[in-house]
Amino acid sequence: MLFGRRKPGYTTTVDGSTDPEQAVLELQKAELAAKKKPKAEVFDIDAASETARRLKETGSTFDGSAAKTGEDVIAAVERETAELAAKQAAAAVGQCELMYTYDKLFSEYNHTVAQLLMTGSDFENEERHINFKNTMDKLLEFKALPIINENDTVATEEIKVGDNDTLSAMVAVNVSADLLILLSDIDGLFTADPHTDPNAKLISVVSEINDDILALGGDEGSAFGTGGMRTKLHAAQICTEKNCDMIIANGEKPDILYDIVDGKAVGTRFIKR
Repeated sequence: MLFGRRKPGYTTTVDGSTDPEQAVLELQKAELAAKKKPKAEVFDIDAASETARRLKETGSTFDGSAAKTGEDVIAAVERETAELAAKQAAAAVGQCELMYTYDKLFSEYNHTVAQLLMTGSDFENEERHINFKNTMDKLLEFKALPIINENDTVATEEIKVGDNDTLSAMVAVNVSADLLILLSDIDGLFTADPHTDPNAKLISVVSEINDDILALGGDEGSAFGTGGMRTKLHAAQICTEKNCDMIIANGEKPDILYDIVDGKAVGTRFIKR
């Protein structure tokens, strides 16, 4: 939501669904009407509109509750836009380092890696979704190992997936995978947080993801929830609804993937519907 709180005597609130550029203009109109400043003393409308336009293009949002003047609103927008740009720039640098590491390690085993960077719209847009699937099919045909991440350099609130668990589930169902394996720091889904409850029991098989199962993911902000179980359960919902099994297993065990491929009972398996 974009809103500005004015000096005593007038307050303007703009609903979050309002176009950001229009929102800034509405704030300025309120200030002009209430204060009747000479034009020279009022901040530049063109500058405010341009800042709001940049905000809309990046998909960034900000809380302007502390804003007392139009200049405060512009400053808040620019801070948020700069912060997003810095994070996206850091992601661009980080991708190079990440792929260098993957390439170096897998080349030691004579495996070729490929990089795909995705956003939510790549799965929602039919043409791009088909292009993604065709690319994946060819990479696998060429025996190349796809390394897939969210494209943090361009992803904004409207198009980002948000977490790798959800991203992996979306990839799995879009390539018609039979099984998705998520590796964690625990052996699977437990009846309670095994980090804090010694009586927690591993749930080997989940045939239905009901409210009781979802509750095991923990509330937002809890120690259990921030460990990533909530997003893994969401990923399991995506997979099982699209004819794909999913397993949560402990990634700290070196032979865990061999055990899963061999059909051993490992971790927690979510059964497709």
